[in-house]
Amino acid sequence: MSEVIRERRTATGMSQRDLAQAAGVDVRQIRRYEAGEQQPLLSVAIAIADALGITVAELAGKPSHRIKLGGTWWSSWQTSRTGTEKIASQQVEIKQEGDRMQIATITRGLPVEEGGSHWNGELQLWDNEILMGWYAANEGSIRSKGTMYFVLHPHGLTMSGRWVGLGYDGRIMTGWAAMGQTQEEAEDTMHRLIASEGVPYVDD
Repeated sequence: MSEVIRERRTATGMSQRDLAQAAGVDVRQIRRYEAGEQQPLLSVAIAIADALGITVAELAGKPSHRIKLGGTWWSSWQTSRTGTEKIASQQVEIKQEGDRMQIATITRGLPVEEGGSHWNGELQLWDNEILMGWYAANEGSIRSKGTMYFVLHPHGLTMSGRWVGLGYDGRIMTGWAAMGQTQEEAEDTMHRLIASEGVPYVDD
């Protein structure tokens, strides 16, 4: 446990004082835990695990079977403007902490005049299979915001799903959504979704 606390704390960029404050304990206790001089009570272990974004089992050294999704991805979105379908592809950065993903755009999917915007959001991973979350534009007066739902490919290579949100004109809109490690994978997954009316993935 001492090694897990120290390594996870370092990986998340927290100081011992940061972790102590987040877990509600004295910083001297964190030092003792990391030195292996003492083991935390269950209630304290739960608080430390929550602060570090891991489970109590992982804190105790049990290997995690959680899939790793952090890094740069390509996303593809089916949308429309004045009745015309558009497929927007853009790079996004995913930062993973346990089962929670922070996601933010790197590039625009469409020009500003066609409704393109930068956004960020959050996804929660369930059972290494389903991701659910939200997104919101983070540019000026753009109102676009909504929800995302993805089914993860069995090997974690792509995500297939759908978005529902408020469009640029204040209307509720929806469309298919896809993510892949490359732009080609994201767009291929999108084309499969459109062609098969929502079959999440095809095993090759």
